[in-house]
Amino acid sequence: MKIFFDTEFTGLHQNTTLISIGLISEDGRTFYAELNDYDNEQIDDWLQENVIDNLIYNEWNDLRIKTPVWGTNDYVVKDNKKLVSELLESWLKQWDEVEIWSDCLSYDWVLFNQLFSHAFNIPKNIYYIPFDICTLFKIKGVDPDINREEFAGIDGDKHNALHDAKVIKTCYEKLITL
Repeated sequence: MKIFFDTEFTGLHQNTTLISIGLISEDGRTFYAELNDYDNEQIDDWLQENVIDNLIYNEWNDLRIKTPVWGTNDYVVKDNKKLVSELLESWLKQWDEVEIWSDCLSYDWVLFNQLFSHAFNIPKNIYYIPFDICTLFKIKGVDPDINREEFAGIDGDKHNALHDAKVIKTCYEKLITL
């Protein structure tokens, strides 16, 4: 199963911390989590306006959601890194084999691995090599710097991790048909 994901985090630097993560499977199942233990001191005006303000639960900092959405295989979570990693691992167990895709995934993949404390601790069903749609754009002869939302034909809250994961999925689906 291909899983498309994105993260939002506190900056493009070595000590960045995870703010949110969104994943969507090929068949449309979703996982969305907002962390309540990111380093708030790293939030600048741009992050506040473009990331924090696009969080679903940003006004309820103490809200703790630990559940699949009732009657579905979709998860919505707001909690600390430990619980988010446990629930993400549970969600990923739906599939025997998982291939991870993202966009400009350098920070995303490191933060994904940090959720499980180490790359060697990621769930065993996850293929250890992630794939990047930037490379797929290049291989298909499309400028990798193209506006992803325009290419996908999707509007919405850019810099929300689940929205961005859906855009990545749609870009992938369009690219493989070129």
